[in-house]
Amino acid sequence: MTSVANSRAVKWGAVVIGLTVLLALICIVSLCLGSAEIPARSIPGIIMDGPGTVEYTAITCIRLPRVLLGIAVGGALSLAGVMLQGMFRNPLVEPYTLGISGGASVGVCLCIMLKLNAQAGMLSMPASGFLGAIAAVSLVYALSAGRNRLQVRDMLLTGVMISFICSSLVMLAMAVSEVEDLRGIVFWIMGSLTEPSRPLIYTALAVSLVALVVSYGFCMDLNALSLGEEDAAHLGVNVERTKRRLFLLSSLVTGLSVSVGGVIGFVGLVVPHFMRMIVGSDHRILLVTSFLAGGAFLVFCDTIARTVISPLELPVGVITGILGGGIFVYALSKGKQ
Repeated sequence: MTSVANSRAVKWGAVVIGLTVLLALICIVSLCLGSAEIPARSIPGIIMDGPGTVEYTAITCIRLPRVLLGIAVGGALSLAGVMLQGMFRNPLVEPYTLGISGGASVGVCLCIMLKLNAQAGMLSMPASGFLGAIAAVSLVYALSAGRNRLQVRDMLLTGVMISFICSSLVMLAMAVSEVEDLRGIVFWIMGSLTEPSRPLIYTALAVSLVALVVSYGFCMDLNALSLGEEDAAHLGVNVERTKRRLFLLSSLVTGLSVSVGGVIGFVGLVVPHFMRMIVGSDHRILLVTSFLAGGAFLVFCDTIARTVISPLELPVGVITGILGGGIFVYALSKGKQ
């Protein structure tokens, strides 16, 4: 038994180290690539020399903030996907299934149509998106909680319906919007990591890291819930309290991610599945590996989005959809084998 545990710990440690190295390499490549390529060996010297050069501005003001935001959003969405799939015991659940992205989209549409972004400053759009996401989550929670129990099936169905309603409201807003407003709405819905606010980027990164630490308090509960709620209760898990806390934690990180990055699909769905193929379903390793892989995947997709047709930029949600869909099909085919 001890040898099996040691072998598993060695394997887990190797995977975590490998993903950390992969994330670091992707971040370095992302800092190097752009409209003006910068050799990796020159980056430390450019940063140490300080402001005054075009390369310094490109690295510190454009590329590094996008890398940090990619790690924060990608890691948070993957983490939320792991928690929700474990709680619902449904492989098709992702952070956007509960109507979070739909609520945020409605909030941003109202912000753009009412010109609040011009009146209240650049933080009005993330704030509107976050408030819209919280409103949608609160509605799903209120409609699903009955008799002091959080009905998982009802929550899932309610979330899907709320998402459809929000999508219809967004299409209605797009139909009656002016051309300039329509462009802003469409670009935000497709997802982008061009957030100009440094404090907001650092907040998103801090929240995602704190969420990773907090989620480890639920790793054994998630392992028990994978057996079913009755079995988890027999194992000593307070099922209802755990479900509420997991729902609130995943909703918070998803709402913040959507508010700063827009609707970036497939990350919270594909990455947890792919990591289960590598490390298994034990949430003690699945949480951290999904966080690292999600950050690496989104930074990689963002690098492609801003360089493939440079100097023009593609919405990162387009790239995650194409690559994520391909990876998901691959994961399904491997699962059948």
